[in-house]
Amino acid sequence: MNEQHNPWTVLSEEEKYINPWIQIIEYKVLNPSGGPGIYGKVHFKNKAIGVIVLDEELNTWLVGQYRFVLNQYSWEIPEGGGTSSETPLETAKRELLEETGLKAEHWRELQHMHLSNSVSDEFGILFLATGLTQHAAEPEETEQLVVKKVPFEEAYQMVNQNIITDSLSVAAILKVKLMLLNGEISS
Repeated sequence: MNEQHNPWTVLSEEEKYINPWIQIIEYKVLNPSGGPGIYGKVHFKNKAIGVIVLDEELNTWLVGQYRFVLNQYSWEIPEGGGTSSETPLETAKRELLEETGLKAEHWRELQHMHLSNSVSDEFGILFLATGLTQHAAEPEETEQLVVKKVPFEEAYQMVNQNIITDSLSVAAILKVKLMLLNGEISS
């Protein structure tokens, strides 16, 4: 199989829904075996940007909020949507300040991710922020956030215990854990 060859044939496409953040498109297709079918795609207009922070004592900051779509409370790293008018790093800096009041001197891009590639084209970028200073948080009016500083190991255990389930947060925490184990980050 050629990895570059697309085995799907698109016969038609129709926009089913659009708002400022997402667009839903339905495709009539021929699947890889040649049979007819439909495929739906959720197109995200922004990039998903996540920031994991570490201080000198290996503490990190988590943001808790009630997630409407899940109908449950969620603990996460600071994260948000990045528009095409700002770079992913600018988004990361903005989101970190908005949600936690933190500014960071050092930034490192950690990971690129497709968050649910069977139904969506949502793309995420993770950053590690260090060299932290505390300022006033600037949350958006639609956010009711709880911010807590925890030892990184506690956040890692929250992933292992399925308390943290947000994909950007899980990926960032596991990536930093691996980097700590490999000596890529000083402990």
